[in-house]
Amino acid sequence: MAERTEQRICIKFCFNLGKSCAETIEMLQKAFKDECMGKTQIKEWYGRFKNGRTSVDSDPRSGRPSTGTSSHNVERVRVAVEQDRRLTVRELEDEIRIPKSTVWRILTENLGMTRVCAKFIPKLLSD
Repeated sequence: MAERTEQRICIKFCFNLGKSCAETIEMLQKAFKDECMGKTQIKEWYGRFKNGRTSVDSDPRSGRPSTGTSSHNVERVRVAVEQDRRLTVRELEDEIRIPKSTVWRILTENLGMTRVCAKFIPKLLSD
C-alpha cells in the first residue's frame, strides 16, 4: 500500500512539473519497473490531479465496518487467555461467541501473542 502512495506522489510531482501523462507513465515504469501501477491507474490518477485533486490518499471505501475486533471483544479474549493460557482458539470461539478467525486475529495482531506448545504467550520483542 505504501508503494502505491509513493507512486501517486510521483504522479502528482510529474503533473506539477508539467509533464504529460505519457511522460509520467514512462518515468514511473523506469523507476518502479515490475512494481509499477498499470497505465490505466496512472492515467486515472493523473486525471484526478488535473481536475484539482490534491490528496494522494485513497478515497474511503463503503462497506461493512469490522466489528469483530472491537475493544470489547479484544478485552474479553485477553481476560480469557490470562485466566487459562491453554485455551484453544475453538474453545475461545465457543466461550466468547465470535468466529475463530476473529479470535485468531485478536490473539496475534491485537494482543501480540503467538502459539507455543498449545499455549498462547506474548511475543518477544527481540530475537
